[in-house]
Amino acid sequence: MDSGNELGEFLRARREMTSPDRAEQPWSGRRRTPGLRREEVAQSSGVSTDYYARLEQGRERHPSAQVVHALARALALNPEESAHLHRLARTERGPVAVRRGGGATVAPSLLRLMDGWLHTPALILDRRLDVLAGNRLGRALFAAMLDQGETNLVRFTFLDPLARDFYPDWERVARSGLAALRAGSGELMNDSRLTGLVGELSLKSAEFRELWARYDVRGKAREAKSFNHEQVGELTLTYDSFTVDSAPDQQLIVYQAEPGSASQQALALLGTVAADLPALPTAPSDDYARKG
Repeated sequence: MDSGNELGEFLRARREMTSPDRAEQPWSGRRRTPGLRREEVAQSSGVSTDYYARLEQGRERHPSAQVVHALARALALNPEESAHLHRLARTERGPVAVRRGGGATVAPSLLRLMDGWLHTPALILDRRLDVLAGNRLGRALFAAMLDQGETNLVRFTFLDPLARDFYPDWERVARSGLAALRAGSGELMNDSRLTGLVGELSLKSAEFRELWARYDVRGKAREAKSFNHEQVGELTLTYDSFTVDSAPDQQLIVYQAEPGSASQQALALLGTVAADLPALPTAPSDDYARKG
């Protein structure tokens, strides 16, 4: 997505960030950088140093599934990082050139279900972290973003000054968002909208460029997140993420407050605001170029 060598760039980034201790490599003298050397990864993976160098440089793009598995082990990748590496190497489905992402239409039955949840904010996201739809409480929770016509969570986080007030723990949210975007990017190869989003953020945000270059990979699953809402103040919610089986490119994100907590009271207050909102989904723009 960045240079046509996603596999090599991912390998290099993870190698440079993997300590010898984490990879269970013996200490071998003075190091100029904290990560692993190419020859160490190659030796642990059972390939030649020259072959591994070609992988990082993009001169070799078709490692076998066995080699990819060995590389994941040598780099001490977690399950999500390992799955991402396999997707980049195309070991799971062959030489697929383009994945457009699609899935922009949310099923009416799912919208009706979400709209009946009066105490739990809910959003539908795609792999680019665009908000495709939100129930009343979900749209009220993210009003700081959605009321401006912004629908992408990552663009809002890095380019809108309001985001640093909205997210008290901005840095953690930023890292988590980029790791989730990376996790989805393996399924969106050569997607023009995702490429446009990454290009725009790379030009406009030095923090985005620095974090994006880390190649962290972690999909949305379950996490606590704090918000500083303009109308109800601070609240901490835990979200759970669910894949929509009828639309695998979509995720259902459901937020909940701890029972009896101040956050639950703030969420109940937000519900009075949400009651006046229409039962309509929020749809993303198809043209990132207009977001200048």
